[in-house]
Amino acid sequence: MKRDPTTFLAEEMKEIRDAGREWVHRVLEGPSDTVCKVEGNEVIMLCSNNYLGLSNHPKMKEAAIKAVKTHGVGSGSVRAIAGNMDLHEQWERRLAEFKEQEAAFITSAGFSANQGVIQQLAPSADDIILSDRLNHGSIIDGIRATKAKRAVYEHCDVASLEDELSSLAKGNPRRILVITDGVAILGLNQSKGHS
Repeated sequence: MKRDPTTFLAEEMKEIRDAGREWVHRVLEGPSDTVCKVEGNEVIMLCSNNYLGLSNHPKMKEAAIKAVKTHGVGSGSVRAIAGNMDLHEQWERRLAEFKEQEAAFITSAGFSANQGVIQQLAPSADDIILSDRLNHGSIIDGIRATKAKRAVYEHCDVASLEDELSSLAKGNPRRILVITDGVAILGLNQSKGHS
């Protein structure tokens, strides 16, 4: 008797649908903005990453059209292989100047940044990453991708953080990296006296 190796997929999908747990993509009809049209209804957008409304700013649209005319609609590859464009490097130089930093590096998403940066900061099995219990999933995935040992402190609890740091330091790790989810300005400009 020949087995059907995919029957379980249909069965599990039916269970998910019957329980009302299917993730259905909503259709955004037009630009992502403060107020949007979703499936014919006007709604207030509270789940977008367009915090500053820049995706619809006239100067952004103009720059995007110019870039499409000179560079096409995409780089054709990831930056590490063959997709590192002069536009990326120009943007990074301008961003670094704006932030008064030595350099900047742009990724396609916060998830990509967390996957890449965390592994560089704590690459060794002799390192420890101390993570806020409620860190974003992309941070947790970035931590999982490292060889470092992991520990957790209670969310926004400085006493818990201090206790964990004190305990972890006794093991004499090569490095302890503390990661918390929130707004941060990276880098310290010593000459200007601010971060």
